[in-house]
Amino acid sequence: NICLNRRGIQTNSYYIDNTRLLLQYKFPLSEIIIDFYDELKSVTSGYASFDYEDSGYESTKLVKLDVLLNDKPVDELSLLVSALRAKTYGKNICLKLKDSLKRQQFKIKIQAAIGGKIVAREDIKAYRKDVTAKLYGGDTTRRDKLLQRQAEGKRRLRRIGNIEITSETLINVFKK
Repeated sequence: NICLNRRGIQTNSYYIDNTRLLLQYKFPLSEIIIDFYDELKSVTSGYASFDYEDSGYESTKLVKLDVLLNDKPVDELSLLVSALRAKTYGKNICLKLKDSLKRQQFKIKIQAAIGGKIVAREDIKAYRKDVTAKLYGGDTTRRDKLLQRQAEGKRRLRRIGNIEITSETLINVFKK
């Protein structure tokens, strides 16, 4: 199952002896570089071993997955992925970024796009301050004016606000 999830194609299988089985698969190199060995050891409780050799190049359908923060592309998070798994990969990156990034005074829009088409989106809500807490009764126009000023300030912050992505955040996003 672990091999099929990583686009592996079984080429051969035979028994070495009564207790050991040798499975040969053909994988894209990108699928075994990241965490394959760790996942194999955890699935088999450490009993399986893994060896690989280069079998040459093959063509495949890849797409560029761009990550946008507040409609601005983040080049560090852009990557080439298999077209079959691009949507799920984009959704996972958005969820991981949502968990990793800190909340700001303004709303943060996290999007994954393939060729300009948005395939996944997550939002990080802004911090809220109750600007109407000090108002007691009276005319509602004062309250509306305060809320309108707060909304305008948040719009201004979003236009000039920069979102910092630390190296720790990048590492967390690309871990499986």
